[in-house]
Amino acid sequence: MNRRDFMQWAGLGAGAVMLPTIPVIGRSVSPEALLDNAIDIATKKRLADAALNAATAKGATYADIRIGRYLNQFVITREDKVQNLVNTESYGVGVRVIADGCWGFAAIADAKSEAQTAKAAEEAVAIAKANARLLKEPVQLAPVKGFGEVSWKAPITKNAFEVPVKEKVDLLLSVNDAAMKNGANYVNSVLFMVNEQKYFASTDGSYIDQDIHRIWPTFTVTTIDPKTGKFATRESLSSPMGMGYEYLQANPADSVKGITTRYNMGYDMLEDITSAAQQAKEKLNAKSVEAGKYDLVLDPSHLWLTIHESVGHPLELDRVLGYEANFAGTSFATLDKWQSKNFNYGSPEVNLFADKTQKGSLGAVGWDDEGVNTKRWDLVKDGTLVNYQAIRDQAHIIGEKESHGCCYADNWGSVQFQRMANVSLAPGKAPLSVEDMIKDVKKGIYIIGDGSFSIDQQRYNFQFGGQLFYEIKDGKIAGMLKDVSYQSNTQEFWNSCVKVCDERDYRLGGSFFDGKGQPSQSSAVSHGSSTARFNGVNVINTARKI
Repeated sequence: MNRRDFMQWAGLGAGAVMLPTIPVIGRSVSPEALLDNAIDIATKKRLADAALNAATAKGATYADIRIGRYLNQFVITREDKVQNLVNTESYGVGVRVIADGCWGFAAIADAKSEAQTAKAAEEAVAIAKANARLLKEPVQLAPVKGFGEVSWKAPITKNAFEVPVKEKVDLLLSVNDAAMKNGANYVNSVLFMVNEQKYFASTDGSYIDQDIHRIWPTFTVTTIDPKTGKFATRESLSSPMGMGYEYLQANPADSVKGITTRYNMGYDMLEDITSAAQQAKEKLNAKSVEAGKYDLVLDPSHLWLTIHESVGHPLELDRVLGYEANFAGTSFATLDKWQSKNFNYGSPEVNLFADKTQKGSLGAVGWDDEGVNTKRWDLVKDGTLVNYQAIRDQAHIIGEKESHGCCYADNWGSVQFQRMANVSLAPGKAPLSVEDMIKDVKKGIYIIGDGSFSIDQQRYNFQFGGQLFYEIKDGKIAGMLKDVSYQSNTQEFWNSCVKVCDERDYRLGGSFFDGKGQPSQSSAVSHGSSTARFNGVNVINTARKI
C-alpha cells in the first residue's frame, strides 16, 4: 500500500490517524503464511528467561521482554478493480531494563535463540548505564504483582485471517457495485485487518501471552453533478473494532427518522454503502447552513473524534507534564487544575472514563505492555477533572499507588510508552431516546459521522466537521444541510452538554491508526458514547466564497 493510497483513505490528522508503521516494518508474505510461523509458548518462555537472566547478571534492577509477531492484511479496491492486497508479517524481540536508575532498550529482529535474546538484554543494560551519566532523577516504578503464566485472547468467533482473500474481495466488489448502481461516480473500499501475537515477561514474575485482533471495513463514495462539476462524498459509518470477521456478518442497522446511523457490534457494509450513495447525491442539493448558534445533537459516529481530541489526548499525563508534544502539542489540563479538585471540565451531565477492558473495543487487552492488569477508571466525574492516564513510571507524580495499565508499543522494535486508553462518555442514567432528545430542540443540527477537524497545541480551541448534517426545526428534522462546522473550546463545549441518551444508544467509534511520539508510533483506540446534546454552539459555514 503506497502513501498516496493510505492518505486517501485515512487522512493525516493531528493525532487521530497516521501512516501506519507496522506494514512498513513487516516483510511481505503470502496470505497463507500469515497463518503459519507461530512460536510455541515453551519456546517463548525460554527466550524470555534467557533475556531476563542476562539483564540481571549485568546489573539490571528490573527487566522486561516483549516477543511479538504482528500480522497485517489490507484489501483495497476501487470500482470493479482490486487496487492492492497487502500481507505483512513482523517478528522480533524488544528488551527494556532499568540499570543505575535509568531506562535502556534494545531490540532484535527474528530472534529465535536464547543467545540472541540474551545479547539484546545485555545491550539494553549497556545503554541504560550510558544514559545514567546524564540522569537527574532515578526511575520510580509503581509496584505490580507477578501474575505467573497467564493468557488473554480477544473474544472473536471468526478469525479474519482464516477467511479466504477471494471472499473479502468479492464482498468489497459487491459493495462497490451497489454504490455505482445507486448513483455513485466513484467508490473506494478497504478492509484493514490486524493480529498482534504478544508475549510479555518480566523480572516481577509475569509470563503473559496475548492474542489481539482488530478489523476496519471502510469506504468512500463520490457523486458528481454533471451540470456544475461539483462533487460530494460520504464515507463509511463503520467503527473500527477489536473483533474478528464476525463484525461483517449482516446486522440490521437502527435509524432515526429514516436516517441509518447505528452500527456497532455488527456492520452491514452493503446496507451502509447503498445509503451512502443516495446521501452523497442528496448532499449536492442540500441547503447551505446559515452561520450562528445552534443546539447540536451529536451521534456517537461523530462524537468519538471530539472525545478523542478534546479529552483523550489532553488527559495523557505525558502531554500534561510537557514530556510529549508530537501530533498537536501538550495539554491545557495542567496539574494545578487537577490539584485544585474543582476544575470544571464540563457540565454535571459529563462523565468521562478510561477503560481498557471494554468488549469489542480496539484497546481491549488483559494486560498492557508492561505487564499491568487493565481496568476502568474515571477521568471527569460530574463535570470535574479527577484523574489522568498514567503508567508505572508516572503514577507517583499524581500520587497513585499503581499504574492505570495503559502502556503500549506498536511493534517489538518500539519502546513501550504511555498511550491513550479507550476514553468514553458515560451514557445518561435517565431513559432518553434520540427521538425524545430532538423533540424540544427549536433550532439545531443533527450531526452524523466524523469529518475534518483542527485543534490547537494545548488541545483547547477546536473546529469539527462531519459526514451528514440535518437541520432540526421545532423538534423535527427538516432536511439535509451542508458546509457545516462547529467551533468551540474544550471547556466551553463540554459545559454546553445538557443531555446524554441512555445506555441503549451507547456505541463505539474509534481510530485504527492513532499517532503519537517521536519517533512516531501508531495505536488503535475506541471511544464510546450515546447521542448527546450540546446547546448554543457556534456553527460556521465552510463554503469558500469567491
